[in-house]
Amino acid sequence: MPTLPLTPDDLLTTTRTVRKRLDLTRPVPMDLVRECLEIALQAPSGSNRQGWHWLVVTDPGVRSAIGGFYRRAVESYLASEGSAARLFVDEPERAAVQRRVGESVAWLGDRMGQVPVLLIPCLRLSGGGELPPGNQAGLWGSLLPAAWSFMLAARARGLGTAWTTLHLAYEAEVAELLGLPADVRQAALIPTAYYTGDTFRPAKRQPLDEVLHVDRW
Repeated sequence: MPTLPLTPDDLLTTTRTVRKRLDLTRPVPMDLVRECLEIALQAPSGSNRQGWHWLVVTDPGVRSAIGGFYRRAVESYLASEGSAARLFVDEPERAAVQRRVGESVAWLGDRMGQVPVLLIPCLRLSGGGELPPGNQAGLWGSLLPAAWSFMLAARARGLGTAWTTLHLAYEAEVAELLGLPADVRQAALIPTAYYTGDTFRPAKRQPLDEVLHVDRW
């Protein structure tokens, strides 16, 4: 599949969370999804264990069922104090951005089940699927770079994606729906579709010097 004429810096700075601009009407070829996943498999994996698994959901009925769980999770999230729309309320400029984020979350919450492809990155764990106590950075660090690589590869091929985890409030129910083995845990739910409009631009972020620490805090 031909890729867009993006430099590495363009790709890294314009791979945005896509919600309202996901094209819900245009099918995504499985060959294109596979191509992005082949690239994702080149990501680093702790001890080269490669315990990742990738569930690609295209069946309309299954997508709709997952979308139902996601909608319920979004409703709870938007009503919580941690909702994006409620952050930085004392900073007018940032508050306006956060309100738009909240609106887009709500939009996707109502339509997740209509997105042509839902990707669920998973990890197969030892010990019957129980997560270890304490620091799990190494565990999830062996999957999240690969999921991000998928999103970058998708962006380079004209697809939009969004990193979402709200469905994990219903992880057990989704696992049962999808027939996941007991030792497989889900990491995210990544809606994947062609995007509408032309392209994306870098987002406004905090100045580096506000978050940079050299040698010590």
